[in-house]
Amino acid sequence: MQIQDLPYPDPGVPDARSGPRFLWWLFRNQLGGQLKSLAWGLLHFASVAALPFCVGVAVQAVVDRSGTGLALAGGLLALACVGNAVGDTYLHRTAITNWITAAARVQQLLARKAAHLGSALTRRVAAGEVVAVSTGDVEKIGWFVEALSRFTAALVTIVLVCVGLLVYQPALGVVVAVGLPALALAVLPLLPRATRRADTQREKAGRATELASDTVAGLRVLRGIGGEELFLDRYRSASQEVRHAAVRSARMWSLISAIQVLLPGLLLVAVVWYGVRLAREGRITVGELVTVYSSVMVLTYPLRHFEEIAMAYSFSRPSAKRAAGVLALQRPTDTAGSRAAEVPSGDLYDPDTGLLAPAGRLTAVVCGDPDAAGLLAERLGGHPSQEGTSVLLGGVPLDELPLDSARTAVLVQDKDPVLLSGTLRELLDVPASGAVRPQEALAAAQCDDVLAALVQGSLDAGDPMDARITERGRSLSGGQRQRLALARSLITDPEALVLDEPTSAVDSHTEARIAQGVRELRDGRTTVVFTSSPLLLDRADRVVFLHDGEAVAVGAHRELVRTDSRYRAVVTRETDDEAALNGSVALDDVLQELEEIEEKA
Repeated sequence: MQIQDLPYPDPGVPDARSGPRFLWWLFRNQLGGQLKSLAWGLLHFASVAALPFCVGVAVQAVVDRSGTGLALAGGLLALACVGNAVGDTYLHRTAITNWITAAARVQQLLARKAAHLGSALTRRVAAGEVVAVSTGDVEKIGWFVEALSRFTAALVTIVLVCVGLLVYQPALGVVVAVGLPALALAVLPLLPRATRRADTQREKAGRATELASDTVAGLRVLRGIGGEELFLDRYRSASQEVRHAAVRSARMWSLISAIQVLLPGLLLVAVVWYGVRLAREGRITVGELVTVYSSVMVLTYPLRHFEEIAMAYSFSRPSAKRAAGVLALQRPTDTAGSRAAEVPSGDLYDPDTGLLAPAGRLTAVVCGDPDAAGLLAERLGGHPSQEGTSVLLGGVPLDELPLDSARTAVLVQDKDPVLLSGTLRELLDVPASGAVRPQEALAAAQCDDVLAALVQGSLDAGDPMDARITERGRSLSGGQRQRLALARSLITDPEALVLDEPTSAVDSHTEARIAQGVRELRDGRTTVVFTSSPLLLDRADRVVFLHDGEAVAVGAHRELVRTDSRYRAVVTRETDDEAALNGSVALDDVLQELEEIEEKA
């Protein structure tokens, strides 16, 4: 896989059982790129390691006054320099390619998981945590994946040089062969402490990112209650904790780096001291001494990769653990489907509550508990985040269908839909039957003023469909965002559409027109609306009242207002004392107000 070929057609199914297993899975899935990097790394490190031999041959040729030997040394030196340049260039290219492609694979996996889980993701993992994993953690994971092949090349080179020195000059070769492994292993006792400090830093950084993300998401609310300074102090405190943790981690890594500089220097001193004694005794030549000394000095370069791989693993391991934790999330009802893929039609029925939404009709559901209503709305779409009895569509259990078939059959719009940044045309470009045109959906959702606001806010957009929407529609009001989300849902034209409080931020007159528009546009299609708005309830073909998780009353809105006190209390928001005091007068007032709003609409 090359960078220009991204994104992956299929990023694969990750091994998310643990962080190390996930890293190993990434490495195996980039084996081709890793082998290329290893090959170029061997050429690069071998060429670097060959330079001392060339210098030794040249020095010995000068001592022996041999022109042929000097020419040979020059040719070998030129060949080593060419190998070094070519190997280093392509090693860098392949390493960066491995880094970017590994990071891109992880990001695609995270994006696929987020799309698969939907709103269930943020119920189980904080939004800031997902942001931290898909940004900083992805970079650290990619770093370890690409560093692994370079470390392997450095390790193979060091082993080959040690073997070569043992053959070339056994007396000094033994010193080097014993000393180099000792250098590589000397920092191992410090790695657990360094890893713990890196984990602490990563944990605090993730917490600060979560806090910042949540604060930005709720900035409008914070400004409304004057809470900016409070959350600014919290973030300032969290960022200082990150700084202190980073300093502690950096101190440990600086100590490891110092050891990696000190010990090779001591080995060089030992080699020179022992080599000079051997040269005085005539047991080695000057050229051999220079060759061994230069080899040890040059090998400090590949030795640095031992420190790098330790750092890369220490930083990537907690990142991989977090990424694996997100990728391992599953819906309890996730299944490839025990039934064949199909899009059933018919009545929508929930056995748990007894809720029945007849096919082709607009059913309104009144529930006094907003949380229970949200869970029921999710369950009506099939494959909910919590286990339970499957909802039936036309007698077919939705949980037994493949997930994409269930989503095609039933679309659920929750009470806080998300608008992605981009043009209005891109926002409304969703999988749809084609039976509902964007203009019809926008008109039914009463989006005329929204289109005017978008055009006014986009200087270069003459067509409202080309107007840009900011991230999450933050430049729009809550009611405008709701109406655009409703239009998007209407365009899809699913077999069954479930709307959870679709007009809670809209004024009553606009709400009355929306109720009429949705009823006309969805004529002959199954629609379920969770609401307590009298305007929407009065437009419904039937109203189902849920109490304590059970459908206890079914009928027309005006009939239920008159006959069921519990229903009336939820819809009119009146208390028991008010109901006893006002009696039927309150009912007449509600109905009269409802008729007046309908006439104006």
